[in-house]
Amino acid sequence: MHNGVLLAIFSAFIFSVMNALIKAASETIPTSEIVFFRSLIGTVLILMLMRQARVRFSTTGVPLLVLRGIFGALYLLAFVYTIANIPIADAIILAYLSPFFVILFSHFVLKESLPRGAAIWLAVVLLGAAMIINPLKYESFNLYAIAGIASAAFAACASITIKKLSKRHHTYEIVFYFLFIATLISAYLMQGSFVMPQGIAWLYLFAIGAVSLLGQIFLTKAFTHENAAVVAVTRYIGIVFNILWGVLFWQEIPEALTLMGGVMIVVASMALGRKNKSASRSDSDTPSGKAPETAQESTSAR
Repeated sequence: MHNGVLLAIFSAFIFSVMNALIKAASETIPTSEIVFFRSLIGTVLILMLMRQARVRFSTTGVPLLVLRGIFGALYLLAFVYTIANIPIADAIILAYLSPFFVILFSHFVLKESLPRGAAIWLAVVLLGAAMIINPLKYESFNLYAIAGIASAAFAACASITIKKLSKRHHTYEIVFYFLFIATLISAYLMQGSFVMPQGIAWLYLFAIGAVSLLGQIFLTKAFTHENAAVVAVTRYIGIVFNILWGVLFWQEIPEALTLMGGVMIVVASMALGRKNKSASRSDSDTPSGKAPETAQESTSAR
């Protein structure tokens, strides 16, 4: 097995550990506070990395960097809120709707053409999401599932801004704006609801910040050792890890509809990703075409 694939699997495992830590912390700590500590710790760590790599802050493109930060902060808040309130497997599978929204927003907002045959796979993604949310079962069709879908939409918006930013800005700078703005927004939101962490909750909060950065490092290394498409596909193994934590620690046994919907979303997302990359590659052959997504863009998404 190639080193890049092993690194991608390990990064997926580390991110699944982070998700489990988030769910554990959410039993006593509010969502906004978890996001605050996760972002604050990440901000300090990324500043240290920027200093070590001698990365300076840009004086141009700041509005788009701030916009990326806002989208990232909203994604993180919605994502943590979802994990805290529904089975971890459902939350993670809904987060994998992001490629669906990337293509959808690129078509309607950026006026990019849909890849050939994409409409069918987009419909499959919607059907898979409907199976997980199960609107016919009222108690499962709730605000928490909607927040999960919103997290995927915000992540897609962040990815689109990253695509533009990565051409002129260092990855560390892009990630800094995400974490710093998330710190500010979550600090504002947790006013009046702050809960002083007790005992092991402190360990959860600090571990979330450290583990998230560790996962990002391994994912970045995976992209440097392996084809981006292979790494993207390999990362879907993270769903298995998340299901495992849900079963082991919270006795969350996925329903048949969840598993079927998850398979449909993963397969359709892989197909959409392949078609989108093919379309980008074709466009880049023309003078007016856009360059295909780079590893730097992909690894800044979180």
